[in-house]
Amino acid sequence: MYRDPLILGQVYAAPYLTFAPDFAFVLEDDQGVGGYVLGTPDTAAFEDTLEREWWPPLRLQYPDPQATPPAGRTPDERIAHLIHHPPRAPRELLTAYPAHLHIDLLPRVQGGGRGRALMHTLLDALRAAGAPSVHLGVGARNVRAQGFYRHLGFTELGRTPGAVTFGRRLD
Repeated sequence: MYRDPLILGQVYAAPYLTFAPDFAFVLEDDQGVGGYVLGTPDTAAFEDTLEREWWPPLRLQYPDPQATPPAGRTPDERIAHLIHHPPRAPRELLTAYPAHLHIDLLPRVQGGGRGRALMHTLLDALRAAGAPSVHLGVGARNVRAQGFYRHLGFTELGRTPGAVTFGRRLD
């Protein structure tokens, strides 16, 4: 799908491993890595750090596809656009839910409680770091994941046509 095999990870994984490694956990099975969960207890500070330290060198590596209409962009160009124009979490969301997380599990490790255990590992680490609450986003059509988050005590905070935001208290 992506011509550059690193570009997706440059946005969704590597920054967490670089700037929030204490909040990155991997799920392995006999076939290797089956998933991971990443997060940060202070989203606003994390976003500021990325703007200062992470995005500038990547902006030199990946040109801004701003001149190409969004509908005509390749998958790589869509990610490059995020590098040049990273979305920031709304301040009102961060006031109530300052931490955030991302989880990705391959189908082979879904079910059986392994994803739940991985989430609890991160939630415990965020709580220990003093985060009072956490938020996450999920695709609006990903009903299975939405059920997973609800089962873990997350409540829906908002919805757009493409995404649902969930939050959970940690204290």
